[in-house]
Amino acid sequence: MDLSELLNKVDHTLLSQTATWNEIKALCDEGMNYHTASVCIPPCFVRQAKEYVGDRLAVCTVIGFPNGNHTTACKVFETRDAVKNGADEIDMVINIGMLKEGNEAYVLDEIKAVRAACEGKILKVIIETCLLTEEEKITMCRLVTEARADYIKTSTGFSKAGATREDIRLFSDYIGEGVKMKAAGGIRSLQDAEDYLALGCARLGTSAVVKLAKNL
Repeated sequence: MDLSELLNKVDHTLLSQTATWNEIKALCDEGMNYHTASVCIPPCFVRQAKEYVGDRLAVCTVIGFPNGNHTTACKVFETRDAVKNGADEIDMVINIGMLKEGNEAYVLDEIKAVRAACEGKILKVIIETCLLTEEEKITMCRLVTEARADYIKTSTGFSKAGATREDIRLFSDYIGEGVKMKAAGGIRSLQDAEDYLALGCARLGTSAVVKLAKNL
């Protein structure tokens, strides 16, 4: 795959607790220079980043991050605040505990509530695959589809593991029409990126690919 085409699928990401505006600004500069799909950044930097990049680059942020066990009302508020501040894309974390106790209605209703709060912006749903059983992953494929989210996403990158090729194959088998796939966490080489795109991912969450491209 052509490198520029690959970079167009990357959400260039910096979500570290220690991230500063100077680092976020540099991330935005790289995103614009390499024409990434977006920059994915902490909510506190969204307004500043959007004012900086304008229409030159999409700004993505995270909701209920990284654990997912905020209340639904909190996630809805976070989402509305992010959209108000200029976010173009929202990556939310599901309530994993509610899923594990079998409360599918809670998980579905929460995704729908965040979907409504997005005001038409792109919504990606992070299910944290490394913490789920295969049955739970299949359930989430169904719920994400039913909630009419735009993407199902593997991982936050803050848990015990990230994306796997096996999980993307499973997503591909069980997601409904209109749902795209995003792999995130542990994508550290151009070969990794190419593999996930070949498996059908429309987006990649990674901080490594732009760094690799700069060294070519």
